[in-house]
Amino acid sequence: MAEVEPKVEDEMVGGEEEEGNDEEDILAMKRRVAEMEEEATKLREMTAVLEQQSSELREDKEDIDSRSIFVGNVDYEVSPEEIQAHFQSCGPINRVTILLDKFTGQPKGYGYVEFTEPSIVAHALLLNESVLRGRNLKVTPKRTNLPGMASRGGRGRGRGRGGFSSRGFTPRGGGYRGGYRGRGRGFVPY
Repeated sequence: MAEVEPKVEDEMVGGEEEEGNDEEDILAMKRRVAEMEEEATKLREMTAVLEQQSSELREDKEDIDSRSIFVGNVDYEVSPEEIQAHFQSCGPINRVTILLDKFTGQPKGYGYVEFTEPSIVAHALLLNESVLRGRNLKVTPKRTNLPGMASRGGRGRGRGRGGFSSRGFTPRGGGYRGGYRGRGRGFVPY
């Protein structure tokens, strides 16, 4: 077979063009770096604004929670107006919230009452075990949920009350106790 010789190009012809391309590439890279630095500055500014807003919202939420109570064991047919009337003797009320199941739209059996002043909460707590529509209400101060904490008493996901840990099933107290535990009070949906 015949060997094909590689084609040798004249180095002088492309030399000046390569120098021009290199300078253009360097200028383009410098422009891109300047754009990236400008974007990074904007991102830092936006992050600072978001952190400030988040801090303000957290303070607002804590303020609202300090003026609110949790009302449990509420009859499913109770209206917010009835709850407001029940707690009206404690002081002025800003808002009554009854939570609904997001799938069925039915009441969950508990809600929150927000008062105008934190001092009113102490008066409302005296209505713990008071009767509304034949049910003893559970009245406690509303707690503020902290980001990163589990919604069930601050336990981490999969811990306590027979949850799953990274090492497998760990019933409370250790070891297997037998019997079906089911979805008891400590169940945390995933």
